[in-house]
Amino acid sequence: MTTEKAIFGAGCFWGVESVFRAVKGVDEVISGYAGGHVKNPAYRDVCSGETGHAEVVQVAYDPSQVGYDELLDAFWNCHNPTTPNRQGPDVGTQYRSVIFFYTPGQEIVAKASREKLQQSGRWREPIVTEILPASEFYPAEEYHQHYFEKRGVRGHCHG
Repeated sequence: MTTEKAIFGAGCFWGVESVFRAVKGVDEVISGYAGGHVKNPAYRDVCSGETGHAEVVQVAYDPSQVGYDELLDAFWNCHNPTTPNRQGPDVGTQYRSVIFFYTPGQEIVAKASREKLQQSGRWREPIVTEILPASEFYPAEEYHQHYFEKRGVRGHCHG
């Protein structure tokens, strides 16, 4: 079995993790941090806004069961990609909408997907989602992993 990885940031990682865990063909989802300049950041550091990291999820998936384009659909549908540094009540650069790509193919597909969504008219405002090369991924602290499952919560952090 071949496993590929993708990284998505769409606000609070608890809700984003929950969305991707429900996608058939996804083997593992890890909440964490990416896109910053500090090594091994802790949650409190990321929340300060000083590290440059975004709250993200790293998704390991089987491409024979789910395509990258389907993961992008889940990403676009779980947040508002037109609000810079904000999702619902969560405000700060750590909540920015961002896709980190691992391969040139992921970059091409992600950019085409963003353009298609922008042209669709679904959002009146411009899509502000960044599409960047994957940087170092740091898993979040254990208490953030499977957060909703551990607490018996269904749904998302924001609407």
